[in-house]
Amino acid sequence: MYDPITLKLNVDPLILSALREDITGEDVTTNSVMPQACQGEVDLICKQDGIICGLQVFERAFTLLNEDTQVELYFNDGETVAAGQLVAKVRGDIRTLLCGERTALNYLQRMSGIATYTRSVADLLKGTSIKLLDTRKTTPNNRIFEKYAVRIGGGNNHRYNLTDGVLLKDNHIGAAGGVREAIALAKEYAPFVRKIEVEVETVDMVKEAVDAGADIIMLDNMSHAQMKEAIDYIHGRAEIEVSGNVTKENIAKLADLGVDYVSSGALTHSAPILDLSLKHLHAI
Repeated sequence: MYDPITLKLNVDPLILSALREDITGEDVTTNSVMPQACQGEVDLICKQDGIICGLQVFERAFTLLNEDTQVELYFNDGETVAAGQLVAKVRGDIRTLLCGERTALNYLQRMSGIATYTRSVADLLKGTSIKLLDTRKTTPNNRIFEKYAVRIGGGNNHRYNLTDGVLLKDNHIGAAGGVREAIALAKEYAPFVRKIEVEVETVDMVKEAVDAGADIIMLDNMSHAQMKEAIDYIHGRAEIEVSGNVTKENIAKLADLGVDYVSSGALTHSAPILDLSLKHLHAI
């Protein structure tokens, strides 16, 4: 759940922007059928099995339109929901319920879908010490929602943004002139409290990264045999992350490697939504 300060400073402006995107002038359809205020109630119903996530954001989409809107929640983020279950009831001015419906559902479906997919991937790593990480492959202006959903699903957050840490990828290495040069420049520039992670694609790059003093080495798109050779060479001298097209279908093959982290962009860029719907709107 977002704390009050984060909600006010970082979450509310994004939800308001999404609401403005949907209502640039007026909701002409709602104003046509509901020209005056009328109190009503609508049910939030789950249409698929999954992990619910984003209920606070769902509620906020309505209360930002009208603070008198009441949302009665029957689940908490992270809990399992099943098709046909009543997840919440929303009460308030019917015009508010109609105007906020799509924005509220868009957030809830997207966040629940990410949490559900993440849980299914995290379950495949149970019994290991590997931490499942997300990436920055998120929808623009939705990172705060999508990375929260990863945590709710049982994953962990990698860097939130470029300020969080040093991650030397292929183009950084190319710009610097090599792995050794990139690490040396990062050590000279970055504050000492920052860990330095470097992305490598060959065993030779691994050796350079270890010898140059990288804190974390990311094995990117390597074969299983290459990863085993790289891990044997690193031998505890750096933390190890595996990345590159990691999905639910292939992550189990990495469980026996004994690495520290596995990162997957698929957690955020490829998770399908969880189908939810607002139904049975009626006046009260």
